[in-house]
Amino acid sequence: MSGSADNPILPLDHLALCGADEDDALVLREGVISWKDLRTRVARMAAWLSAEVPEKGARVATWAAKGELTCLMPLAAARAGLVHVPINPLLKHAQVAHILSDSGASLLIGTPARINTLEPGDVPEGCRSLGEAEALGRVAEFDKLLPPSSGNPDDLGAILYTSGSTGRPKGVMLSHANMWLGAESVAGYLDLEKSDRTLAVLPLSFDYGQNQLLSTWYAGGCIVPLDYLTPRDLVKAVERHAITTLAAVPPLWVQVTEVEWPDATASRLRRLTNSGGALTIDLVRRLRTMFPEAKLFPMYGLTEAFRSTYLDPDLVDAHPTSMGKAIPHAEILVVNELGCISQDEEEGELVHCGPLVAQGYWKDAARTAERFRPAPAASRYGGIAVWSGDRVKRSADGLLYFVGRRDAMIKSAGNRISPQEVEEAALSTGLVAEAVALGVADERLGHAVHLVVRAAPGILDPMENLPRKLMQELPNFMQPKVIHWREVMPVGPNGKLDRTGLAAEIAGSVLS
Repeated sequence: MSGSADNPILPLDHLALCGADEDDALVLREGVISWKDLRTRVARMAAWLSAEVPEKGARVATWAAKGELTCLMPLAAARAGLVHVPINPLLKHAQVAHILSDSGASLLIGTPARINTLEPGDVPEGCRSLGEAEALGRVAEFDKLLPPSSGNPDDLGAILYTSGSTGRPKGVMLSHANMWLGAESVAGYLDLEKSDRTLAVLPLSFDYGQNQLLSTWYAGGCIVPLDYLTPRDLVKAVERHAITTLAAVPPLWVQVTEVEWPDATASRLRRLTNSGGALTIDLVRRLRTMFPEAKLFPMYGLTEAFRSTYLDPDLVDAHPTSMGKAIPHAEILVVNELGCISQDEEEGELVHCGPLVAQGYWKDAARTAERFRPAPAASRYGGIAVWSGDRVKRSADGLLYFVGRRDAMIKSAGNRISPQEVEEAALSTGLVAEAVALGVADERLGHAVHLVVRAAPGILDPMENLPRKLMQELPNFMQPKVIHWREVMPVGPNGKLDRTGLAAEIAGSVLS
């Protein structure tokens, strides 16, 4: 994989070289870091990491809130020849234990409060744990700097864990080139500039959240990370830090439109970007009314290929439900049941081809073979493509429209949730004998998790105790919005639990 002479593909850590020395690169609670200081800090952290974890290609996990560690680690680990494994701060011990074990992490750096929630056996043998403040202190005292790397952009740079419709979270392998080209692509079509300041409110463990960081730095701009508590925190931050760019998922945009924005503050925003679910027509209209000076960019993506499409802001008012067209460096094909390119208005599967396609799932050849398959013959790129499982249509003018998901994955508030993982957590409590997790349409969340269960025989007060137990085992975004208790669970002709019938029943009861 190679770039042009004008736009070469470089190792990821070269993003630290994109800004002007005196400009702001990162705004932290502790103070503002200039681009000159950012370069020094990345070089020092990379040198320290090389000393701590000398094996090239080893995995280093971070489990912390947004701050210096989580913002610098993607570049520092890349420069040190290591693979970064960012862990969502909202996850709990069972999910973290799986990620640490599956990735084979050599080092976990996180906030002590989080690390202290891990139980014996959660941290596998051979993985050291280190508190965030202690690690940063050691880095600050380290007397060596590591220069920019000259490695192969196709080398593995990060593993991002994401849930599918079945099983535990799987690690998507991203190369330096995947992330570099993703940053270049987004910075280009968003028209990001050195004067831009991005409020990073999405988790940096998500591909969309991480790209807030990388695309802004590719353009030489400034990142302001924020772990917000209320939508009003966003209003204050936009005003205080002169924010120009805000990325969010639909449930957050709903909250954004429910608070008052002073005209002067709203006018600071130059662009709004959305992914993680479709915007409703009503929400598009509210955002356009509240932020008339901002360009609205609806986008569609999947971790396995980073980002696939965006809708030109000039087309949003006329085509508010469209996914748009392929982003730069992506080729998007719609393939019908016969394996041919679909005709206009013919439903088919969205297939993503090109250099943004990830390297597959970490240590999971079977699931890799299911999703990463040879590109259709019509592809100009060829090679391996991501077959998304999402059903779309292409209109005569080339715009794409989402139809539905073929698998059972639940997408709630921008999070991808495995029904099986929720079910396993419920069954592990010993309070229920059977469990089915479903995604039910929800105005605010996109889909809400509904859990249908049958109590285990002889258990006292399972209705009262199950929610409490689930709060201990699952992160907040996986918690069922509603738990439905059944004396008998329905089964289909094959003897398996009738998920389709339950889904129709629950959806009907919600609508009635």
